[in-house]
Amino acid sequence: QVQLVESGGGLVQAGGSLRLSCAASGLTLSSYGMGWFRQAPGKEREFVAVVTWTGSKRYYADAVKGRFTISRESAKNTVYLQMNSLKPEDTAVYYCAASYHNTPRSSADYWGQGTQVTVSS
Repeated sequence: QVQLVESGGGLVQAGGSLRLSCAASGLTLSSYGMGWFRQAPGKEREFVAVVTWTGSKRYYADAVKGRFTISRESAKNTVYLQMNSLKPEDTAVYYCAASYHNTPRSSADYWGQGTQVTVSS
């Protein structure tokens, strides 16, 4: 049974940093593209960042490029999202997603339950 468990969310002031973690069980990261998505109140879920299943490429939404970094640690079967220079508009529930031999976009094979990130001005 595949499970994705996010953690690391919280309340931070604008300009601050947070690191989100996504602990995966029941799958091997080297076979899954892993991504982060977010959903703000009243808005649709949107793509944030993704790392391909080979680990060779990373893609970011324009809104977070240069501020967020996605990485993975195979030994811990965990994917991270380092978020720096946070802005109030980054406030959202952040979700981890996994796709087998594919890159998560609007759809994915598996989703986590989400972790809340709130950025105060």
